[in-house]
Amino acid sequence: MNINILAGGPEDLFPDLREYNEENSIWVGVDRGVFHLLKMNIRPIIAFGDFDSVSSEELQFIENEVKELKRFRPEKDETDMELALQWALDQNPATIRIFGATGGRLDHLFANVHLLLNPFNANNPADILLIDRFNQVFLRGPGTYTIEKMKAKKYISFVPLTLDVTGLTLKGFKFPLENQHISLGSTLCISNELISDYGTFSFSEGILIVIRSRD
Repeated sequence: MNINILAGGPEDLFPDLREYNEENSIWVGVDRGVFHLLKMNIRPIIAFGDFDSVSSEELQFIENEVKELKRFRPEKDETDMELALQWALDQNPATIRIFGATGGRLDHLFANVHLLLNPFNANNPADILLIDRFNQVFLRGPGTYTIEKMKAKKYISFVPLTLDVTGLTLKGFKFPLENQHISLGSTLCISNELISDYGTFSFSEGILIVIRSRD
């Protein structure tokens, strides 16, 4: 099972959500993202939010259309996205895809990137991706990974999320690396590209943010 979560980010950054509306996927709405889903005739099975970003008429529409609505006060310790993500992780999905979470306010962007750490902290195997029209973002811990060329998003960047990432090796890339140490703040691995259909990256310590992008 895959879980798709739509937050209330700028609509012009949404990818074509129909591509992710598979039979084995369920949808979750977060705040204004619930309204966006309903406008696209996608009914989320559950919704989370304080709903301070929708009008009273839009909220009434949401309440009429969504069977399970988790409404919270704006003054709370968790963000709406964190509450939705924790629910999604508890369902033990294979993949969680988050949309509408990368544009607009930078504090929300950085918070949402850091939420990708939650499976690491909980030893949960779910793969979480942040996706918009231009980017796909995910985290990886130590190991060896195969990565496939995407014509739509040809640039691949590796950004340390921890103080150090050790032993980074890139094979099949335009700019290969062998057993490289990179530190937090390094821009060494920005805007690389695959030179064949597949490549590999591996490292022995740390956590990497992997970003696949297009212009």
